[in-house]
Amino acid sequence: MTVQKVAVLKYEEPVESARRAVELSDGLCHLPKNAKVFIKPNIVLWSDIKPFPKWGMITTSRIVDDVVTILVDHGVKDISIGEGPVLLNPKDKNVAMRAFDGLGYTVLAKRYGVNLINVHRRPYETIELGDGVRLNFSKDFIESDFVVNVPVLKTHSQTVVSLGIKNLKGVIDVSSRKKCHSADPVKNLHYMVARLVGALPASLTILDGIYTNERGPGFDGKIRRTDLVVASSDVLAADMVGAALLGYSPSDVPYLVHAAANQNRPLDFSDIELQGASIKDLNLKLSYEFDYNDNKDLPLFMAKKGIRGVSIPKPDTTLCTYCFTITGLIIASIAQAWNGTPWDQVEVLTGKIIKPSPGTNKTILMGKCMYQANKDNPEIRNAIAIKTCPPSKKEILKALHEAGIPVEPSLIEHPEKAPSLSYRKYLGKSEFDESLFTIQ
Repeated sequence: MTVQKVAVLKYEEPVESARRAVELSDGLCHLPKNAKVFIKPNIVLWSDIKPFPKWGMITTSRIVDDVVTILVDHGVKDISIGEGPVLLNPKDKNVAMRAFDGLGYTVLAKRYGVNLINVHRRPYETIELGDGVRLNFSKDFIESDFVVNVPVLKTHSQTVVSLGIKNLKGVIDVSSRKKCHSADPVKNLHYMVARLVGALPASLTILDGIYTNERGPGFDGKIRRTDLVVASSDVLAADMVGAALLGYSPSDVPYLVHAAANQNRPLDFSDIELQGASIKDLNLKLSYEFDYNDNKDLPLFMAKKGIRGVSIPKPDTTLCTYCFTITGLIIASIAQAWNGTPWDQVEVLTGKIIKPSPGTNKTILMGKCMYQANKDNPEIRNAIAIKTCPPSKKEILKALHEAGIPVEPSLIEHPEKAPSLSYRKYLGKSEFDESLFTIQ
């Protein structure tokens, strides 16, 4: 049995803390000479409306700068940074380059000749991942000799945790991302995420735990300053340790169970050699699910507010990333529209497999997938269909208004504004350091 080293350290000093973690884990042991290296940060989404909270959602520029410095010191000359963020405007495929500039990666391009790769604008290649799973990966990613995978240490409301393996979803195209959110009860999101490892070249995973995100992956999670860094040349081992730090046994994380089974690996840490700090001493115990009422048909904060006459069943793993984001904005908009008068038994259905509830007067079918699944459902009294993929903002507003819920349009029409609205809760708190997302 091959033993995989994983280093867990407190992040105390720029460059040197990350370098120590890499050294303790033998993280560059598989790095070839004259390697073409692809760095994959975690940029969930980007807003041009500033300031907005990046902590716990986006890999710190501090860690990215550390990684580039370590590689350059190691003699690597061909370095690329690539990412494909969520597109709040599906037609705007230039988001990545604006994010790279805002995060200071252009400084690294000028200083070291680092290539900046907008995955959405570059070619893809279809990769067979086994058991009939075929996904389209960035050619720049799969043709690299070595990958440095740099996700944020966070829990995730759909996959329990989001770490190194889940971070690879950012290098597949949009159609492949949608495939990952399958309605197939076996080949579901967890199953598909585990398969992503099959396209990964030799690699080093560095989990950026300077900030952690509870109930991630977005800006609406609960962020903590934790100053941790985890490193391993084995992505599964890194993720198992990362999950344990977040408070979860690997057996509690379905995609880790699948990934371990695919590789015939144990989940009990018997093939992992820990270096540095103790997991037990650093265990964070972060929740991953957003709280809902007992019926799972209304977010708990809405139920506590006394909101009645509307149900929004808890999103499942079939809800793809864009729809997941827009659903959060729909929930916020409905909560803002509440004036104390119950609505007319309206339900908002999302994803691919949620079924309408008997006795509901108005059923909003949010998006093409939900419309196709329920367009002929006899249980629906009055269907209000949004048939487009992704769901049209104009049609979403029209549907809610037709259902008698007078939401104010700004959040839905301009989702890029939403992150900046969350910024105020971090003001005046010194641990939330904006300079960690700049490069001098």
